[in-house]
Parts: sequence; C-alpha cells; structure tokens
Amino acid sequence: MSETVTLMLCGDVMTGRGIDQILPHPSEPVLYEGYLTSALDYVRIAEDANGPIGRPVDFPYVWGDALEMLRGPDLLIANLETAVTRSSLHWPKGINYRMHPDNLPCLTAAGVDCCVLANNHVLDWGEAGLIETLDVLQAAGIATAGAGRNAEEASAPAILPLPRGGRLLVYAVGRASSGIPAEWAASRDLPGVNLLADTDFADVARLIGRIARDKQPNDIALCSIHTGGNWGYEIDATDRRLAHRLIEAGVDLVHGHSSHHPKAIEVHHGKLILYGCGDFLNDYEGIGEHGGYRSDLALLYVASIARNSGTLAGLQMVPFRIRNFRLNRADDRETDELRQTLDRECRRFGGGVALGDGGRLTWTAPASSST
Repeated sequence: MSETVTLMLCGDVMTGRGIDQILPHPSEPVLYEGYLTSALDYVRIAEDANGPIGRPVDFPYVWGDALEMLRGPDLLIANLETAVTRSSLHWPKGINYRMHPDNLPCLTAAGVDCCVLANNHVLDWGEAGLIETLDVLQAAGIATAGAGRNAEEASAPAILPLPRGGRLLVYAVGRASSGIPAEWAASRDLPGVNLLADTDFADVARLIGRIARDKQPNDIALCSIHTGGNWGYEIDATDRRLAHRLIEAGVDLVHGHSSHHPKAIEVHHGKLILYGCGDFLNDYEGIGEHGGYRSDLALLYVASIARNSGTLAGLQMVPFRIRNFRLNRADDRETDELRQTLDRECRRFGGGVALGDGGRLTWTAPASSST
C-alpha cells in the first residue's frame, strides 16, 4: 500500500450564471439581482474586460490550464457553489446561481470525485432545485456531502474508496456566518443543508460522535466547512476552535471555504487546516477588485496525506488567474503576489509559503514546530 494519498482540493466552484451562459446548454438568463437582470450581462462585462469568448465553449474549457493536473491526483474534492437545476422558483436572497443539468459534463470533464454542497447557494432555486442537483450529480457518479433529502442524508459522509486501499470520508457542514439562511437547514422530513448552528455546541458534539462511529482503520476523514464572509484575512476565533476540536477528535484535514480569496493555512497536531481556499471558478471578471482583494487569483491545493496517521506529508498550491471564464496559469508577478500574501497570513500560525518548482507554492513548516 502506498504510504501517502494525494488529495486535490478546490475552494468555491461557481459554474452558474455567466459561466453557464457560455456552455453548450445555458439556462434561462433571467436574474433577480439589484445589480444585473441577465446572466448574459456577466458575459458582456467579462468580454469588455478581456476580449471575446467564443460561444458555446466545450465542456472542459473552463478548467483551462488546470485540466491536466485535475485528472492526476487520487481524488478531487470541490465546493460546488451552484445549483444544477432547471427550476425557475428562485429563493429571494439577491444572488442565485444555477447551471443547466445538461452542462454537468463540465464537472465530469475535470474528474471531480466529490461535490461539497453545504453552502449558501445550493438552495438558490428552492428545494426542487436541491433535489435535482442531488439526482443529477449522483447519476453522473459524483459523490455529494453536506446536503440531502433529509437531515440524515445531509449529515452523512461521502465515502470514497482510495486507490490502493482505504477510504476517504468527506463530511460537510455550513455555518450561518457564510450567509446560509436558517430555513435551509435539513430536518427529519425536509431537504436542506447540514447547518452547524453558530451557538449550538450540541451540533459539534453530534458531528464528532458521527465521525468516531464511522471512521475505521485506514480511513482518512476530511471535514469541509463553509464559513465566514467573502472578504478579509482575519480568522474567526470560533472557526479556529472548531477546526482544532475536529482535528483533536479524529479529523485528518479541514477544508474551509467561503472567502473569495485564499486565507491562512495552519497545521495542528500534524493535520492540515485550510481556513479559506478562495474561489476556484467564478464569473466576477471585469467587475473590478473589491478593496484590493483579488478574486481572480485562484489556488489548487495538492495535499499529500500519510495513510497510517492522517498527518500532512506535504502541501503544494498551483496558482491560476481566471480570464475569459477560464483558468490560466498565473504569471510570475501574480504568483509572487499570492506567495507574499499567504506567507504573511500563515506566519501567524507558525508556518510559511515559499516558491517551489514549476511556479508552485509550497507550505513550509517552522524550523522547530510543536503543532
């Protein structure tokens, strides 16, 4: 049996709205936003900024320079922040993402193994939209975690066999701090997301208890958490306590997301915590920067995990820039901007980020680490 497992992790993957419009089977473009009323307007803004996008594009197009790498690791996990549905009954929350089910091959083209759904967009098109999303993903052989037809299904892990033996258990939860409405919480009889109440520590105890019951020898447990606002590098103290508690209870990797840009990385008791992976695909191109934050710069996280202990054996990050609704390898200046920002943020938790081979970034442990 191989000594390590390679996991590739994405932050928010938004294949709806403008991106859905350039794919072969676009949804009706109507939007219910105060900003724009048609998803085609997001295409227009992007083209005004960076030139025309030949439409329709083929399904692998959006993954661009990342495509070859995405197909390489043992497993690929992404937070899918888009409903996959024909539903026209939108939830009145201001921004609603959907991708037409016939465009699902854009996910299978990248070899996505598991879509995390415990986020603030999966019910944008109502319960019918969520159920169709679950049906379409599962029919395509893509595992799901964090949302379901009832609370039991929403809290159950995705169970993925690992190449060369063992299993990856993917648990997913969302916190209200990410914008998930309280009404979206799954219940015994109603579909919804696995919502972790901000002040209900019994929810955390139930999650930890479930992981303890499910996890077997040779399993690797990953907990994916949608938490916090879209902008800013500060790590909420509650999020940090939660991540530490999960690690101490047997989770091997915490996969955080919701921020539109990458945030700090921590290693606690040898286990990896990604506090915010940032957007991996979005349609914000041409809208402009938000207070200096770069939502167009994306990272692909490649984590090597020791099979026998679940500890981090190595972490590389591959930088990209979203341009023409496509992932393009970041240039040297953009890569260094990401390196400097992440190095600054990681040093608060004892680590650092250095430039590695081939333009990749590498997490570095402190010279003497007690984490």
